[in-house]
Amino acid sequence: MPELPEVEIVKRSLKNKVKYKKIKKIIISNRNLRFKIQKNFEKSLKGKSIVNVSRFSKYIILTLDNYNYCLIHLGMSGTLHLVNSKKKEKITNLSFYHSKILPKKHNHIKIKFSNFTVVYNDPRRFGFFKLLKNKKELKKYFIRSGPEAISSKFNFKYIKYKLLNKKKNIKNCLLDQTFVSGIGNIYANEILFYSKINPTKIAKKIGISEINKLIKYSKQVLNLAIKFGGSSIRDFKNAKGVSGLFQNKFKVYDRENKNCIRKNCNGKIIKIFISNRASFFCEFCQK
Repeated sequence: MPELPEVEIVKRSLKNKVKYKKIKKIIISNRNLRFKIQKNFEKSLKGKSIVNVSRFSKYIILTLDNYNYCLIHLGMSGTLHLVNSKKKEKITNLSFYHSKILPKKHNHIKIKFSNFTVVYNDPRRFGFFKLLKNKKELKKYFIRSGPEAISSKFNFKYIKYKLLNKKKNIKNCLLDQTFVSGIGNIYANEILFYSKINPTKIAKKIGISEINKLIKYSKQVLNLAIKFGGSSIRDFKNAKGVSGLFQNKFKVYDRENKNCIRKNCNGKIIKIFISNRASFFCEFCQK
């Protein structure tokens, strides 16, 4: 599943292509995604211009000229492809995972513009599109979501209060989208390594200095990942067909049995499973 940095790259790619463009037609070949596509979806979007493309957490948000909103969540395997009607492009994928070119199967939604079409492809159908009528509905949709880790709201006061008396481990806290939005398994591993925190440590035992490290390195790791175009796990590509490079900077993720790269550390990276998710950490320097 894409995390905040990958979705940010997709958002930027999509924004560059569709902002201020008018939707000519919507074609839906399968309404049965994670949530069934609303009956009025095609009619509500047809003829509308997209005035902005934004992102919150792992969601892409299309703002229409009537100030309706269309949420897009890519799920586990969803990809967005840009198909030019005048010329065939070698690379159509605006997203990540799977083929650089548009697959023949599992194309569920087509959003047609004057000279190109955005196609949503999703073999596993865990992604979804949802139409919201106004800003009030948009705010309500995210009311239970925690602040993004890269925002100023993810601060010492907030974290200390939220972790008070929390009995679950810190790794699961970072993956809890009601606590902090946008962090997934890959970046949780990296953030905890930089913070020198063992992923199994009980959240209520996280100290003051560790909270400050979580704040610092959550922002640092995610912003660095955005800068390097995301992580190319299973062929992530941006709109220009360029791979994300952040996987080259992994300190612990997918480095089982390798030496810790931290200076003056003689530990090795070990792999365990926490809530059925692979967790990588240094047995020596992450306490």
